[in-house]
Amino acid sequence: MKRNLAYALTVMLVAVASCSFTNKSYDFENDDKDKLLLDLITYVLERGHYEPKSIDDDFSVHVFEDFIDVLDPTKRYFLQSDITEFEQYKFQIDDQINNTDITFFNAVYDRLIKRMNEAKGIYKEVLKEPFDYSIEESISIKYENEPFAASRNELKERWRKQLKYATIGTYDSKLTRSKKDAEAKKEEVFDVNSEAAPEEVKKPLTPEEAEKAAREATEKTLDEFFDFIDDLERKDWFVQYINTIVDEFDPHTFYFAPEDKEKFDVSMSGKFEGIGARLQKKPEGAKVVEIISGGPVWRDQRMEVGDEIIRVGQDGKDPIDIVGMRLDDAIKLIKGPEGTIVDLTVRKVDGSIEVISLTRDVVELEESYAKSANIIKGDQKFGLINLPKFYVDFNDYSERNAATDVAKEVERLKQEGAEGLILDLRDNGGGSLKTVVEMAGLFIKDGPIVQVRSNGQGKDVYDDKDERIQWDGPLVILVNELSASASEILAAAMQDYKRAIVIGSKQTFGKGTVQNVIPLENIVRSNEHGDLGAIKLTTQKFYRINGGSTQLEGVKSDVVVPDKYSYIDLGERDQSNPLKWDKISPAQYDIWDGYIDYEQTVANSKKRMAANPQIKLIEENAKWIKQEQNEDLISLNYDTYKAEEEKDKKQSDYFKSLTEYDSKLTFKSLKYEEELFTQDADLREKRDRWHKNLAKDIYVEEAVNVLQDLKMNNLKQAKLASVKG
Repeated sequence: MKRNLAYALTVMLVAVASCSFTNKSYDFENDDKDKLLLDLITYVLERGHYEPKSIDDDFSVHVFEDFIDVLDPTKRYFLQSDITEFEQYKFQIDDQINNTDITFFNAVYDRLIKRMNEAKGIYKEVLKEPFDYSIEESISIKYENEPFAASRNELKERWRKQLKYATIGTYDSKLTRSKKDAEAKKEEVFDVNSEAAPEEVKKPLTPEEAEKAAREATEKTLDEFFDFIDDLERKDWFVQYINTIVDEFDPHTFYFAPEDKEKFDVSMSGKFEGIGARLQKKPEGAKVVEIISGGPVWRDQRMEVGDEIIRVGQDGKDPIDIVGMRLDDAIKLIKGPEGTIVDLTVRKVDGSIEVISLTRDVVELEESYAKSANIIKGDQKFGLINLPKFYVDFNDYSERNAATDVAKEVERLKQEGAEGLILDLRDNGGGSLKTVVEMAGLFIKDGPIVQVRSNGQGKDVYDDKDERIQWDGPLVILVNELSASASEILAAAMQDYKRAIVIGSKQTFGKGTVQNVIPLENIVRSNEHGDLGAIKLTTQKFYRINGGSTQLEGVKSDVVVPDKYSYIDLGERDQSNPLKWDKISPAQYDIWDGYIDYEQTVANSKKRMAANPQIKLIEENAKWIKQEQNEDLISLNYDTYKAEEEKDKKQSDYFKSLTEYDSKLTFKSLKYEEELFTQDADLREKRDRWHKNLAKDIYVEEAVNVLQDLKMNNLKQAKLASVKG
C-alpha cells in the first residue's frame, strides 16, 4: 500500500490534537477526567473515522434511546416518569458532547443507582411469595416492545413475571431431577437388598418443595448479581456511555478502557483463556456470534453461533442470570482461569434450553491453522483445505502465515494426486489482508485482488504480481453466513475472475471495513494522566475488483445451499449502525479462461441441490428455527410450559437425522500427517473426528460433484485430450 494508514493517522491526530488539548486544564479528582475522555474520543471520531457522522439532534436522539436501552434492556429499573424527566436532554446531548458536558450521563447514572437499590427491595418482596404455576398467564420476552412501568406496583408486577419466567426452568429441573434421583436410588436399594424398607428410598420433591427450592435459588442468584453490580464503579458506567456514543458511528468502532485494552492486546495474540467464543449483547442474553477454532466451545461441539447464554454458573454452583446484565460484566463471569469449569445455561437457536459445562482453557493455536485432507470418490481423488482464519505473525511475517501454509498444503495435495481442490472458508472471520492477496495469487496468473479506500482518499488496488500459478485445476470455495472480511475478499476475487465456483449461503457476513487501534495517550502532547485507553477505529473500506463493496451484501454464492441460519438475522446487517453498501470504479482484470461451460456447471449444481431430500430437510429445519425465534410470548403455566418443551424436543429430535447423513465419501490425512500420528495420538483423534464430520457434510459432497463437472470442463484437460487424440 502507498502509505501506512495506522501510522499516518496516529501522526496526524497527534500533530493536530496537541494544540487542541494542551491548554485545557483538568482536575482528575472530579468528573473532568470523564470530560477529557469525551473530548478525546469525539475528536478522534470526527477526524479519523472513515465516515464521520454529524453530531446533531438526530445523533442526540439515538444516543438517548440507546443508552437507556443499554442500562435497562428488560425495563425493570426505570419508571416512565424517569424517562419523561430524562427527555429534557433528548435533543441536547449533541450540544453537551460538543461542549464536553456530561450532565445527561450524571442525571441518568444517579437515577439508575437509586432505582437499582430500590430493585433490591422489590425482588425480595416478590420472592417471599410462592409462584402459582397452575394459573394461565404469559410473558413477552420482546422487551423492546414493552413500555416502561408507570408505577412501583406496575414495576413490581413486571419483576414478578420476569422472576417467575427465570424460575420456571429451575422448578422443572428440580422436579424432574428429584424424580429421577429417587427412582435411581430405589433401584439401587432394592438391587443391593431386596428386603430394604420403603423409608430407605429417597422420596421425590413435592411440587411445593420444588417451587420453594427454585425460588430460593433465584433469590441467591439475584443476591450475587447485585453484589456484582455493587462492585462496579462510576467509571465503569461512564465507559458504557462513551461506547454508546462511539457505537453510533459503526458496530466495529469501540473504546477500550485501559484494562480492556490490555485484554484486547492479549486476545489479538491468540493466547487467551476462556471459552473461545465472541459474544454480542442482546436483551434475551449474550448471543454467540463467533466460535474460535481450537477453543473449548469449538472442541466441545455442543454450542453454535446463534445460541444465547442466559445464565452462568461456576462449577456446579447456582447460576447467575445474565439477562439484562452489561455484556462486559457477563463476560467477566464467563471467563476465568485455565482449568476451571463454567456452567452455561444456553437457549439454543432452535429455542431449546440446555446446560453446557465447559472447562476454561487456552485456545489451541494449532487448530486455527490450515489443515487438509484427501477425498476419495471411486477412482478419483480430490483435496480439501480448511482455513479457520487468515493468520499472520505481525512481528515476523516469515515465521508463519496463512498464505504460506495454504501454499504448502496445495503442493502436498498435488503430489498426492488431487484432481480438484476445495477451499473451505466457512466460519472464517477474516484476518490479515496481505495473506489474502498472496493466497489469491496461488490460483491466478497475476492481477488485482481487492480495492481499498481510506477516509477522504482515493482507492488503492492490491495486486498479485507473481505470474506463477500454483494451482490451475478445478477450484471450489465453500462459504457461509459467518465467512467475513478477508474470507469475503478472497471469495469475491475468485468469483469475479470466474476462477472458482462459490458454494454456500445466500450471502456471506458482509463486513467490508478495516479498523485500526489508536492509543489515546498518543493524542495528548504532555500526558500526565497515565493510560487513557484506546479506540478501535474504522478507517477503510474494502471493494471487490468489480467495484462493488463487500459491506452488508457480502458475497452471494454461485450455488446457494440452505443451512440452519438461512432465515435468521445474522451478519453485518444484524449489527447496530453498519456502514452502507456502495460502489466504486472497477479495477482492470481479465477473466480466467480455464473452464468451458462455467455457467452450465453452476446450473447443474443448482439442479442437484433442488432435488436433494437432505437439502429439503435442512430448509425445513431453517424455517422451524426462524419460527421458534419469532415466538415472543412464553407461557408461565407449568403444564403448558412442559407441553411446549416436549413439542420442541420432539421436533428437535426429528431434525437430528440431519447429523446422520452419509455422503459415502472417504477422507484421509495426507502422508506427512499420518507419519505424525505415531507420536501424536491426540492429532490422530482430532483428524478422525474431523473426517467423520466431513463425511456427513452435504456441502462438501456437492463441492466434489462440482469439481467433477469442472474437471470435465477444464480447458487445459480438453486440450491435452485433443493432443493425445
